Amino acid sequence: MDSVYKLNIERAVLSSIIFDDNIIEDVLGILMTKDFYFPAHAYIFDIMQKLHNDNMPIDEEFIRQKSDKKELDEEVLLEIISSNPISNIGAYITQIKDGAVKRELASLALVIQKEVENENNKASQSLDIVQNELYKISTDQASVDIKDMPTVVQETLDHIQLMKNKGDSYLIGETTGFRELDKLTTGFGDGDLIIIAARPSMGKTALMLNMLLKNIEAGKGVVVFSLEMPSHQLLLRMLSIRTSIPLQDLRMGKLNDKQFTQLSKATDELNSMKLWVDDGGVLNINQLRARVRKIAQNKENNISMIMIDYLQMMVGTTTKDRHLEISEISRGLKMLARELNIPIVALSQLNRVLESRPDKRPMLSDLRESGAIEQDADIIMFVYRDDVYQEREEKRKEKAAKDKGEVYKSKFIGKKEEEAEIIIGKQRNGPTGTVKLTFQKDKTRFVDQYTGSQPTVSEFEGQVNTEQITKIDMPSGI
Repeated sequence: MDSVYKLNIERAVLSSIIFDDNIIEDVLGILMTKDFYFPAHAYIFDIMQKLHNDNMPIDEEFIRQKSDKKELDEEVLLEIISSNPISNIGAYITQIKDGAVKRELASLALVIQKEVENENNKASQSLDIVQNELYKISTDQASVDIKDMPTVVQETLDHIQLMKNKGDSYLIGETTGFRELDKLTTGFGDGDLIIIAARPSMGKTALMLNMLLKNIEAGKGVVVFSLEMPSHQLLLRMLSIRTSIPLQDLRMGKLNDKQFTQLSKATDELNSMKLWVDDGGVLNINQLRARVRKIAQNKENNISMIMIDYLQMMVGTTTKDRHLEISEISRGLKMLARELNIPIVALSQLNRVLESRPDKRPMLSDLRESGAIEQDADIIMFVYRDDVYQEREEKRKEKAAKDKGEVYKSKFIGKKEEEAEIIIGKQRNGPTGTVKLTFQKDKTRFVDQYTGSQPTVSEFEGQVNTEQITKIDMPSGI
């Protein structure tokens, strides 16, 4: 588009606003001041916005009053006023926006060239900068039409009919893997950000893996970003959950013939499932987004969930202020969940302050940098096992007695199975409450408390048969 053509289009839009200042509502829904190619036009449009915000008329006189005489180009204003207004303003607005996006892409090309020539930055750092700038352009350019009430009503009725067709099923989103937890949450919904938070050693990674397995067993695709432990350690935990072989025995290779057979069968089954693991360590939101998009663009992968272990180990892209970093990360995860229309599950650490309370059950204020996380999350659930604190207290008493030369007989009886509480501290679209599960320590496995086992895939997914899952290779990394 040549400069004269751009000038005419921008002038026509500004003229139409002066002719009918109600039009500015449509323009502001898409255009920003920086989208205008000519500085004089951008300045006048900025004045128009200020008049609109002040609820003042947008006409020749008020534009002059609001403007700085040194900044306002009188000749340009007169050209706008003398131009004929247009009726099909939508097409003109689109032309201006398209031109603005292309100019930003051209500027990005210069940034890329500069980064290529910058020998002080690593390639990964340069890539982060470019991805961040490209993401800003794409989100700035995106627009969604506002829905009128008939559209919203029809979509709601369609949703109700869909739920009715499911019969009495309480599972709407992706399964958590636990019957009572599914009843309380109705599953993890599309576009939801779910936070699983706990103090160290409570089992939040184990809970995540239990949820992961139930989804990949149903033929769903899951991408895991493991920032705390390598992929083989995650796989050992999954194998322990699936085979019931104690995790410590798997780590040591202490297996009998029957267990080796179980292990072989489990690895064959896992190898056929749609699971991707990124255990690269340091990760920012741009890198995560790019890697997920690469996998999700292949529809056959059927990506239904993203899991991150854990949120506080991610890094920001634009600031070293930790609170702002966490805000950027949590907001980025929520936006990515909405963009891909799938749930994202992120593990999170809790502050130590709860350790000083008599009742150590977590609450929302215990989240590290809780402001941003609490605001962005749709569901926040806490993992709490009282036995962890009982055992810790008994060990403290034993040590204290030993230091005094005394003998203390612990009252704590170590159990292979412990009661665990999954506390729903926030649920944007449902109730809060507590679900009790059983934690099998030696297998790092959670099970439904009243059944002693996790529900099968078929109990959740009526028509799904795990033997008919499409067989594909499972990459070990990204």
